[in-house]
Amino acid sequence: EALVINDPDFQHEDLNFLSRSQRYEQAIRKSSLMVMKLREYGIADPEEIYWFKSFVHRGRPEPLDLHLGMFLPTLLTQATPEQQDRFFMPAWNLEIIGTYAQTEMGHGTHLRGLETTATYDPATQEFILNSPTVTSIKWWPGGLGKTSNHAIVLAQLYTQGQCKGLHAFIVPIRQLGTHEPLPGITVGDIGPKFGYDEMDNGYLKMDNFRIPRENMLMKYAQVEPDGTYVKPLSDKLTYGTMVFIRSLIVGDSARSLSRACTIAIRYSAVRHQSELKPGEPEPQILDYQTQQYKLFPLLATAYAFHFVGAYIKDTYRRISGDINEGDLSELPELHALTAGLKAFTSWTANAGIEECRMACGGHGYSRCSGIPDIYVTFTPSCTYEGENTVMMLQTARFLVKSYTQVGSGQRVTGMVSYLNDLSRQRIQPQHVAARTVTVRLNDPVSLVEAYKARAAWLVEAAAKNLEAELDHRRSKEDAWNKTSVDLVQASEAHCHYVIVKLFTAKLAEISNAAVRAVLTELCLLYALYGISKNTGDFLQAGILTDAQITQVKQRVKELLAVVRPNAVALVDSFDFHDSHLGSVLGRYDGNVYENMFEWAKKSPLNKTEVHESFHKHLKPMQAKL
Repeated sequence: EALVINDPDFQHEDLNFLSRSQRYEQAIRKSSLMVMKLREYGIADPEEIYWFKSFVHRGRPEPLDLHLGMFLPTLLTQATPEQQDRFFMPAWNLEIIGTYAQTEMGHGTHLRGLETTATYDPATQEFILNSPTVTSIKWWPGGLGKTSNHAIVLAQLYTQGQCKGLHAFIVPIRQLGTHEPLPGITVGDIGPKFGYDEMDNGYLKMDNFRIPRENMLMKYAQVEPDGTYVKPLSDKLTYGTMVFIRSLIVGDSARSLSRACTIAIRYSAVRHQSELKPGEPEPQILDYQTQQYKLFPLLATAYAFHFVGAYIKDTYRRISGDINEGDLSELPELHALTAGLKAFTSWTANAGIEECRMACGGHGYSRCSGIPDIYVTFTPSCTYEGENTVMMLQTARFLVKSYTQVGSGQRVTGMVSYLNDLSRQRIQPQHVAARTVTVRLNDPVSLVEAYKARAAWLVEAAAKNLEAELDHRRSKEDAWNKTSVDLVQASEAHCHYVIVKLFTAKLAEISNAAVRAVLTELCLLYALYGISKNTGDFLQAGILTDAQITQVKQRVKELLAVVRPNAVALVDSFDFHDSHLGSVLGRYDGNVYENMFEWAKKSPLNKTEVHESFHKHLKPMQAKL
């Protein structure tokens, strides 16, 4: 971080005052510099590159994101040794700049619907790539519009008259040296978006564009010179990259929510408003219970997501080791868990960032607060790498499968092992969850049991509804669609349980008693607030009584007062440097108002005292009236 912050080459004017084209140019300038500095400092570890990059671009997207985050890793995981020899070093040295072109105008998360074709021609040993329809035009890949000269294109493979499904191909799109698009390639930028101004998300249309046979990524599936298709050992192996990116998004949810919380909580300690008691000085707005109720549960959530992100990263590393040894047994659960947690954390963080912005009042709406930027940069993660509702339904598929296994007498392991208990309670369906959990509201471990009971109850309810729909002689697909709202709720409950469980487990690992005490308060706040927002489930399932729900709500209010003295220290410990936070309101020194005035003076509209439009339009109108 210090390498970046102390480097004059990486200082820049406030991006809020630049046009989109200028922002793209600044991003390219910094990315090019960044690559040179990474080499100069000898930084090659993917994790270190990720952090260096995030400091250089201050958490914003940049045009080389997909080259570094998707193109290079895909070469490493899906190319043969010969292909790596041909493509990897040029890509590592940025002669080849790549992107990952999967999404099309007509299809995103539903991969089987992608329409781009790659037809093998054995006569010339080439693949012919085509975008046969308007909806098949590749649309959205970052870095595709103006930056990349190659793309890994996902296309339906046709050989010997048969479609073999989606495969990945390395496609040159611009001439090396001149950067002009190649004949048969139509490529460009898709235009302004909600955010992501510095990213050239692009389109790509291919007309009978030919590439050598050797440009198909062939580590797993192959097409032989005569067109014979050799299928991969397991179709699950390409899940690796997806799982990895989804685990990154969980960490990103934690970081983005942490940044918004830092700004809102620091500003709430600086801002004084109204009077609690007549004649006394105006209190900090952080002393109002309503403000604490908005912000402290989000602070607790940011901590929870931080621990969950770390857990998924470790689990991914451990299971990747197993996969390399040929053991794929844990892959289905990891896939289901990352899909669900990616959706759960990004939805929650997305809503939380906006809540933080509104908690800053009018100034939160100014770009100087930094929160609008955090929001527009983070919100697409609810859609990319798997649209959230679809992700929740993937998790639900795994939960229903596990539930069915338990029903047929098998035991399930991992985070779904709580479903094993259901087989012991098959007396009367409606009493299933009323397993008289005596919930102790001040004990995180006991609250984990309550969340577990809720998840089991909702999974069972969704599975039973699905069975009932199937009994109505509906097709499987119809029954699934008619139960999908219940299935998403079951997945959300499962994810919520996993998060409370992991947060609670983390407490036992903390040796410092004072730190453990503070984090226990946050963990209780997270769990109890979650119950207070889902009281219907806990009551209906017979997990908690009316009286206990009243206690939960009371306890949440008490915990707000307990967290209050540590709130600013808790956000300081996220350790965001002012330049990374990019917020006038969230400055570490609390010097908000003077800096807000200085910031406003820099607005391009203030470059002249009288704007040219006065002489052009206002003055003539005044003269005529």
